[in-house]
Amino acid sequence: MVDGGGVEPESSDSMRTFGAVLQALREHAGLSREEFGELVGFSKHTVASVELGRRMPDVALVEQGEAATGNTGVLRKSFPKLARQPGLASWFRRWAGLEADAITLYTYECRLVPGLLQTEAYARQLFADELPPLIDEQIEAQWLARAQRQQLLRECPHTAFGFILEEQLLLRRTGGAEVTRELIDHLLEIAELRNVDVQIMPLARISHAGLHGPMQLLETPDNRWFAYTEAPESGQLISDPKIVGVLKQRYARMRSQALPLEDSVSLLERMRGDI
Repeated sequence: MVDGGGVEPESSDSMRTFGAVLQALREHAGLSREEFGELVGFSKHTVASVELGRRMPDVALVEQGEAATGNTGVLRKSFPKLARQPGLASWFRRWAGLEADAITLYTYECRLVPGLLQTEAYARQLFADELPPLIDEQIEAQWLARAQRQQLLRECPHTAFGFILEEQLLLRRTGGAEVTRELIDHLLEIAELRNVDVQIMPLARISHAGLHGPMQLLETPDNRWFAYTEAPESGQLISDPKIVGVLKQRYARMRSQALPLEDSVSLLERMRGDI
């Protein structure tokens, strides 16, 4: 995600309430999450995410869920009242739901340091540059949403995270020297996590497999792969296995073309010393 504007007023309380109602109906029907998931065509992990209020339910889950729990009409009537989470753009919502449960998450970025890796100062500089300008409440909502997403790195130790960042992202010194110095310190700290790989694509690389633009890839608990690409004010969630397969090949090639983890850390340390 470019992590720009697109704020939509949303109450996470409504998602948790919907999830609690779904769980109550499921349990009243005598179904486990796995059994319910088989009936509605979603994994038990997805069902759990919806019930815990971490994921917006798909329309298909609502409709099939009605049939599985006795056609009470409760889910169907509650669904339109669900609000969206503050700080997340509408086009990013479905990806964020998948992201919360991913067992593998890969990101290549050439425009901005990805939201999962940003410091508060860096993020606030990006918010300050938004057009049309954001008001203070929007900026706060965006930062809170981003900070919450960043918890994935530490709260999901079994998820494999991979990031490939262009060297130029740090050479630009967005926000100034002090902001960049803090950002590099943060990247070095994140790179120490056992489940996170941070690789730098050096400027000296005259060509590489990611010149088509940024991408994100993830693997779900049921081993399905999805991709996400984003343009200004829009984003595309990709589920077509052929397209996702091509993007996986590109990312795999980029991993071999970027600096290895140890060399990336060394470059970051040198860049930190040059500021």
